[in-house]
Amino acid sequence: MIELLFEPGDLARIRFARSPMYEVMSSLRIAGHADRVRMHQPWVRSVRGGVAGLRLELLPALLGDPRYVPEFLMPAPQRMDTRFGDELDQVRTAPEDEVRAQLDLLGGGAPLPGVLRELYEHPGRHLGRLADEVRAYWQVAVEPVWSRLAGLLDAEVGHRADQLTSGGIVRLLGNLHPELEYAGDALRILWPGWQSRTRLDGAGMLLVPCVFAWPSLLVDTGVRCPTLVYAPRGVGQVWEGSGRASPPPVADLLGRSRAALLARLDLPLSTTQVARDLGLSAASVSEHLSVLRRSGLVSSRRAGRQVLYQRTALGTDLLGAGSGPRIR
Repeated sequence: MIELLFEPGDLARIRFARSPMYEVMSSLRIAGHADRVRMHQPWVRSVRGGVAGLRLELLPALLGDPRYVPEFLMPAPQRMDTRFGDELDQVRTAPEDEVRAQLDLLGGGAPLPGVLRELYEHPGRHLGRLADEVRAYWQVAVEPVWSRLAGLLDAEVGHRADQLTSGGIVRLLGNLHPELEYAGDALRILWPGWQSRTRLDGAGMLLVPCVFAWPSLLVDTGVRCPTLVYAPRGVGQVWEGSGRASPPPVADLLGRSRAALLARLDLPLSTTQVARDLGLSAASVSEHLSVLRRSGLVSSRRAGRQVLYQRTALGTDLLGAGSGPRIR
C-alpha cells in the first residue's frame, strides 16, 4: 500500500491538468498489447496500419519496462490547456543528467539495449530523434482523435469540480479509482506488495485524467508535486459512434449538418472542437447547437472557460429512430 499524507494546505493545492503526451505514452502501451484492453479495439483497428508504417526505435525501447516510464518522456502538465507542441519541446530539451539518471532506473538497472545506450551516452544528439518519433506517432494515432479525448477530459474535470463543491475532498478522492481510498487525511493506493509513505508537505497533488490509462492507475511520488493519472468517467463510451461513415437517417429531418453534429455529440465537446471535427465554421456550429438545445436534443454545461455540449436521451432516441426496431 502507498500512503500519501495530506496537511490542510495540501487540500487547497489539489489541481487538475490534461496532457496530450500522457495520452501518447499510455496509448503506445495499449497498441502493443491490444488483446488486453478490448475497450480500445476500435481505436487500435483504426490506427494499426498507420502505426505499422512508422519507423519507431527509441520510443518502444523506452516503454519496454511495465513498471516505469522515464519522467523526461512524460513531463508533468501544468494546465488544462496543455499543448502537445509545448510538451514535445520539453522532451527535446530534457537535461542530459536527468535523462541518464532516469535511464539508469529503466529495467531495474539491467544493461540497456544498444539503441538506448546511444541515447544514454549522447542525449543531446538523440533527443531530437526521439522527439521526431513521438511527433510522428502523435500525428498518426492520437491527434486524429484528440478532440474526442479532450471533450471527455474536460467533462471529467467539470464533474469532479462539482463533486468537490458538493461533497468536499472525501467525495472527490474517494471514487476516482477502485484502488484508491481516502480517510483520515491520507490517500491510500491499495497495491499489495508496495510499501511507502509520502508526506505532501504543502506540495498538493496533481490529478491527470487520461483516457488511455484505463484500467490502470498511475502514481508518481518522485516529482515535486505527486501525480495521480487515472481514467475519466465515461471512458467506456469514448469510441461509440466514432466510426459512422454516412449521414444518419435523421438527416432528412434535421439536415445533414445538424444530424452530423448530433451524431458527433455522443461525448461532451465544445463549439470549437465540433467545428474542427466537422469542417464547419464556429459560427455555423453555434447556430446549430442553439437550435438543437432549444429542441431538447442537446444539453450544455460550463467547464472552466468553455461550454460543453452533449446529446440528450431524446437526441439519442431521435438519432436511432431510423436504424431499425429496438427492444426496450
